[in-house]
Amino acid sequence: MKKVCLTLIVMALVFSACTKEASVKKTYEGNLYTYYEMSDGRWKCGEHLYKYRLEIKGRMAGTAKDTTFVYLSNIKDISFDQAWKAGGLSSDLNDYFDPKDALLVEMD
Repeated sequence: MKKVCLTLIVMALVFSACTKEASVKKTYEGNLYTYYEMSDGRWKCGEHLYKYRLEIKGRMAGTAKDTTFVYLSNIKDISFDQAWKAGGLSSDLNDYFDPKDALLVEMD
């Protein structure tokens, strides 16, 4: 009987740890979207969760200063070329990200 009770207690603890939802650690007011850093290290905007927050900095041709794009992303690496195209500056719809993969939240 003790083994059964102990097994049930361990299973309950494991189950409760698995179902615990992340809470908001910090809120960011981006100039495009408000987004959240979660307690489990992920990022959230709207209904989507992302693994990475990427600050991508570079200079577009013909500009006088650098531009920074901040993306929440499930893609580990986004090049500056991809960032500016997906940031609304491309006429090719294939250059844009699906919002579940990456989302531009800030641009400077």
